[in-house]
Amino acid sequence: MASLPFTTPKFSHFKLSKTFKSFNSNEPIHLTQLNGTTRNHHTLYKSYFHTISSLCKDGEIQQAVDLLTEMDSKNLSVGPEIYGEILQGCVYERDLFTGQQIHAQVLKHGAFFARNEYIETKLVIFYAKCGAFDVANNLFSRLRVKNVFSWAAIIGLKCRIGLNEEALMGFSEMQENGFLPDNFVVPNALKACGALLWLGYGKGVHGHVVKVGFDGCVFVASSLIDMYGKCGALEDARKVFDAMIERNVIAWNSMIVGYMQNGMNEQAIGVFHEMRMEGVEPSQVSVSSFLSASANLGAIGEGKQGHAIAVLHGFELDSILGSSVLNFYSKVGLIDDADLVFDKMLEKDVVTWNLIISSYLQSGLIDKALDMCHLMRSENLRFDCVTLSSILTAAANSSNIKLGKEGHCYCIRNSLQSDVVVASSIVDMYAKCGRIDYAGHVFSSTTNKDIILWNTLLAAYANVGHSGEALKLFYQMQLESVPPNVASWNSVILGFIRNSQLNEAKEFFSQMQLLGVRPNLITWTTLITGLSHNGFHDEALQVFQEMQESGIKPNTVSISSALSACTNVTSLQHGRAIHGYAIRHDLGSQISVSTALVDMYAKCGCLSRAKRVFDHISSNELPVYNAMISAYALHGQAGEALAVYKKLKEAGIEPDGITFTSVLSACSHTGLVNEGLEIFIEMASKHHLSPSMEHYGCVVSLLSRSGRLDEAFRLILTMPYEPDAHIIGQLIAKCREHNEIELVEHLSKYLLEVEPDNSGNYVAISNAYATAGRWDDVSEIRNLMKEKGLKKSPGCSWIQIGEKLHSFIAGDGSHPNTEDIQATLALLGIDMKSSA
Repeated sequence: MASLPFTTPKFSHFKLSKTFKSFNSNEPIHLTQLNGTTRNHHTLYKSYFHTISSLCKDGEIQQAVDLLTEMDSKNLSVGPEIYGEILQGCVYERDLFTGQQIHAQVLKHGAFFARNEYIETKLVIFYAKCGAFDVANNLFSRLRVKNVFSWAAIIGLKCRIGLNEEALMGFSEMQENGFLPDNFVVPNALKACGALLWLGYGKGVHGHVVKVGFDGCVFVASSLIDMYGKCGALEDARKVFDAMIERNVIAWNSMIVGYMQNGMNEQAIGVFHEMRMEGVEPSQVSVSSFLSASANLGAIGEGKQGHAIAVLHGFELDSILGSSVLNFYSKVGLIDDADLVFDKMLEKDVVTWNLIISSYLQSGLIDKALDMCHLMRSENLRFDCVTLSSILTAAANSSNIKLGKEGHCYCIRNSLQSDVVVASSIVDMYAKCGRIDYAGHVFSSTTNKDIILWNTLLAAYANVGHSGEALKLFYQMQLESVPPNVASWNSVILGFIRNSQLNEAKEFFSQMQLLGVRPNLITWTTLITGLSHNGFHDEALQVFQEMQESGIKPNTVSISSALSACTNVTSLQHGRAIHGYAIRHDLGSQISVSTALVDMYAKCGCLSRAKRVFDHISSNELPVYNAMISAYALHGQAGEALAVYKKLKEAGIEPDGITFTSVLSACSHTGLVNEGLEIFIEMASKHHLSPSMEHYGCVVSLLSRSGRLDEAFRLILTMPYEPDAHIIGQLIAKCREHNEIELVEHLSKYLLEVEPDNSGNYVAISNAYATAGRWDDVSEIRNLMKEKGLKKSPGCSWIQIGEKLHSFIAGDGSHPNTEDIQATLALLGIDMKSSA
C-alpha cells in the first residue's frame, strides 16, 4: 500500500557527527553532537524524525522507541508524523504490544493527536494488519474522515479472517462514498469472491478493473486468475492469463493452482512446463502444485521431475513443500521414497505426520503406521482429528477392536469424541469390528449429529442386513430435521437387499424417484447387483437398461453384475450388447469386466469368444486366469485348463483357492486322476494353501469318477472337515454306477441325517437301490419322502429366441406352442429311428 500523504516540515539540513553502525547495542543513542552551530529545535527534530524512520524501516522498533523516550527527556515536542512512523514500523514487524504502547501515548497527549486524521488512519491500519479485528473495526467506525487507506485496511482484514461477505459490502460502500478502490483493494475483493464462489460479483469487479485500467497490473491480473480458478471458470482465467503482457511467478502459480484444484491436472502440468520454457523460475508454490497434479494423475515420471527441480533450486523441504513431495510418493505407492522424504524434512507438523501415517495405512502397513503414531507422541505432538480417524480406519479395516478401543479412549481423554468426523470414524470402526451395538451407543451419545454421522450408522446397519433398524433410523433422522440425501436412500436399499427383501428394495427405489430424489450410480448399481445375486436376472438386466436411459453411465461393477445376470439366464444376445458397450466406453480391459465376459461367454456356450477376450487382456491378473481355467473345465477341456494353469505359474502369479478348485474340477471331468492328485498335493506343499471342503469334494469326485471308490471314501474319513451333503451325494451317485450298494447303505444314513429335507438326496439313494434291483428299499425311500411331504424338484431348461426367453419345466404343458413343439419332437424322433 502507498504511504499516507503526510509531509514533514521543511527544516534546514544538518550533519551528524556520530555515525550509526549498528542499532543492536544496549547503549542509549544520543543525537546532540551536531555540525556547526545549527543546534536549533527544528534541526534537532528533523534529525530525530529521519533516524526514527530509518530504524523503523530496518525493523529496529525498540531503538526507535528509545529515541522517542529521549526526545521526551529533552522536552522536545513529538509531532504526529513520528508516532505515525513508529506505528508503520510496528505494522512491518506485526508488533502489537509496542503499537499499543504508542497508541497509549497518543491518547495521553489528548485530542489534538488522538483525533488527527493521519494518526487515526495509521491506527486503523496498524490494528488491521496485526489482526486485532474488534479494535480496528471500532476505530474505523469512529473515523471522522475515511480515506482509501483506511478502507483498504479494514477490507483486507475482513478478507484475512474470513468475513468475506462483509469485505464485499465494504467494497461496495467504499465506492458509494466516492472512494475509488485501488490496486490494493481490488485483489482483496477478488479474494473474497473466490472464497464465496461468487462468480457474478467477481465478474463485476473484473469490469471495474478494466474500466479504471488496472488490468495491466500483474498483481490484479493474478488475483483475477485466482478468483476465476476458485469459481471453476477456467476458460475466463485462461483468457486473463493469455492477455497478460508481463507474467510473474505469482500469475503462473495462480493458473497452475486453478487447473489443479479443478481436477484439470494434465493442464496444470502443461502450464508448469510452459512456465519453465518461458524461463520463469518456479517457486515452492509452483513445485507443490505440480507435485499435487502429478500425484492425482499417478504420473510417476513428472512427480519425480518435480522433486528433482525442488532439489536443484535448493528449496527446503519445509512443512508445505515437504508435505507435497510426501503426498506424491504416498499416492503413487512409492512408500520407501516417502519414508526417505519424511526423514529429510526439516519441519514436521501434525499434517506431515498424518500424511506418513495415512500412506502406511493405504499400503496396508498397519503395524508401521501404529509405530509412527507412537513416535509422533514421543515428539510431544498431539493427535488431531485426522490422526485419530486414520487410526480408527486402520482398526476398522483390520477388525482390530482392541486398537479401536484405544483410539476411542484417547478421544474421550482429550475431549475429541464430540467431533463429528471422529465420531463417524468410531461408529464405522465398531460396525466393521462386528459390534454394531457399540456403534449405536456412540451415535446416541454424540450431541451434534451431521448427515455424515447419520449415514455412517445407516450404512453400518445396511451392511449387516439390519433393514428394520436402517429404516427406523432413516425416519428418525427426518424427525430430527436432518433431511436424508441420496446416500441415505442407498443405505436403506442395500439393507433390504442384504436381508433378501428384494420387493421392499424395489418399492423403496420407486418411492425415492417419486419424491424427486434422483438415483445416482451407486443406487442403480446396488439394485442391479442385488437383483442379479438374488436370482432376479431378467429384472437386473431391465434395471441396467433403465439406468442408461436415465443418463447414468454404468461403471465396472454394474457392467459385471449385468453380465452375471446374462450368464445365469444364458442370454448371449444381451451379453454381447453389454460387451460392445464396455468396448465403446474403454471399460473392456478392466479386470472385473474381462473376468465377467470370459465367464459369460463360456457359460453361454461360446468358448472361442471367451478365449478371444482372455487373449486380448494385456495385464496379468489372477481373476481372469481363474475364469479361463473354469471355462475350459466347464467344457471338459482339461488339457487347455492345465495349459492356462501352467501359463499362470510362468507369469509369476500365485494361484489361490479358486484356481485349484477350477483345475481340480477340470481333471475330475476328464478323468485325469494322476494330474489332479499331483496338483492337490502341490497346493499344500508348494503354495502353502490349506484345502477347503470344496477342494476335497473335487478330489472325491475325481477318484469316484474313475472307480476308485474306496480311496474316495478313505479321503472323506481323513479330511479335517465333517463331510457335507454334496460330497456324500456325489459319492453315492458313483456307487450306483459301480453297483457298490453296501457303501450306499452306509453313506445314505449319514446323508439323510445331514440334510433330512432335501428331496434330491432321497431321489439319489432311491436311484442307487433301483439300479441294484432292491425295490423294497426303493419303496421305503419313496414312502419316507411322502411322509415328509417332499417332492422331487422338476427339471428346468430354457432357450432364447430373438429377445424372448422360453422356459420349460418337466411335466409342464403350459407353453402356448406345446402342441407344435411335441409334433416337431415326434417327427425328429421318427427321423432319428429311420436313420439309425
